[in-house]
Amino acid sequence: MTLAIFDLDHTLLDGDSDYLWGEYMVANQVVDETEYRRRNEVYYADYERGELDNNSYLEFCLQPLTMHPLDSLYSWRADFVDSWIRPIVAPGTRALLNHHRDRGDTLIIISATNLFITEPIAELLDIPHILSTEPEIIDNQYTGHYLGTPTYKEGKVVALNAWLADNRHNLEGSYFYSDSINDIALLEQVSNPVAVNPDEKLGIIASQRGWRVIDLRS
Repeated sequence: MTLAIFDLDHTLLDGDSDYLWGEYMVANQVVDETEYRRRNEVYYADYERGELDNNSYLEFCLQPLTMHPLDSLYSWRADFVDSWIRPIVAPGTRALLNHHRDRGDTLIIISATNLFITEPIAELLDIPHILSTEPEIIDNQYTGHYLGTPTYKEGKVVALNAWLADNRHNLEGSYFYSDSINDIALLEQVSNPVAVNPDEKLGIIASQRGWRVIDLRS
């Protein structure tokens, strides 16, 4: 089966789920508003420039998970996905996903956003496979650490290659949809790279290389 691979934030979603989870926690007084929002915005700007210190960011964004029991976290997360994420599924997302389903393709999300956030979003979109940075849980408590290789930049390629080996798939005829220059390493691996609402840097590369460019927001 052909792989149809999707980035999540600003690709299938018209927004950034990782950043918005931080805003959700601020709005619900789970974290300190002033300090958390300031740092969240700095990290987000670094990501958009392609200059994010991902290890530092993961330490920052996983730390609040260590402060609350799983029941509370999962309850907040369910509300977050329903009230903040469902409304920002890009208008063209469902049609694109159904196009690949109708072709018999295997759908998979690969996102730098951690699995705590992305797993229920994949369920919302009915995408069966997801590769995402996995937060560590010990004794029913998040530790603030992560397992394996973070799925960011070249880490997406590492994670996908491991998944391909485990699932007896290959990249022949494959598609990867992304908005971000941070995903250039994986875009260069697939048969059909597609720039979705691309940032400026990716838009330039897509134009130079003749990659397909689409907009799921309209």
